[in-house]
Amino acid sequence: MSERIVKPVLNPKADGTLLTVTPESAGWQYVGFQVVQLAEGQTLTRESGDQELCLVLLKGLANVSTREYTWEKIGKRMSVFEKIPPYSIYVSSSDRVEFTALTALEIAICAAPGKGTYPARLIAPEDVGVETRGYGNLERQIHNILPEQKEADSLLVVEVFTPDGHWSSYPPHKHDRDALPDESLLEETYYFRVQPEQGFAIQRIYTDDRAVDETLAVNNGEVVLVPCGYHPVGAPPGYEVYYLNVMAGPTRTWKFHNDPDHDWLMNKK
Repeated sequence: MSERIVKPVLNPKADGTLLTVTPESAGWQYVGFQVVQLAEGQTLTRESGDQELCLVLLKGLANVSTREYTWEKIGKRMSVFEKIPPYSIYVSSSDRVEFTALTALEIAICAAPGKGTYPARLIAPEDVGVETRGYGNLERQIHNILPEQKEADSLLVVEVFTPDGHWSSYPPHKHDRDALPDESLLEETYYFRVQPEQGFAIQRIYTDDRAVDETLAVNNGEVVLVPCGYHPVGAPPGYEVYYLNVMAGPTRTWKFHNDPDHDWLMNKK
């Protein structure tokens, strides 16, 4: 198995954790990611420390509180494949967040360095930008949960729905050079869900010089680490693919560079 794939544990840990990515485990500097699964009535508490967090309700209902705010009965979708925008909570550094599950609950915890600039806030579904990107079998649905136009110190968070037989993160693009204004350096995680669950997604990761060139079969519930290179995703016929992207780097902006060999696809309709 590729070292770029992080698999969930077969059974959640005592605190509900299914998988964890830290900068140390990934061998990079900025992005952290966890998925936590709670049973009804179970609670989860996290101290943000020197990180800012975006906690995305993948499914289920919850009461949530930070040191200064409380939100009750948030959540709406019972599956990511309902394709409605999620509820999320932004938490600044030096804060604390607690979830109490009102139903079975799955939470994605996105983390990156924080400066304590912005207070905690609820990101409701109506705050999430929804767009359709691409054309033909490149078409996919985007939920901009925490884009660069919204307040945060480091994090960029987006979820993508790729229909069966379609491609996304396509044409292949990269953001691995700190070369603004043309390209920004952003580490990235892809958290995958597949429907039906026995399916898989395809992700290729490659650099211009092909020093990195891997094609991965990614199963439901797995995370792919993308520290560098182009990274397109394909959904095989019969299987819908969801992924949640977390990005962070030295500058909070998403400036990508398309593979010149495939950039012509941007102009084809």
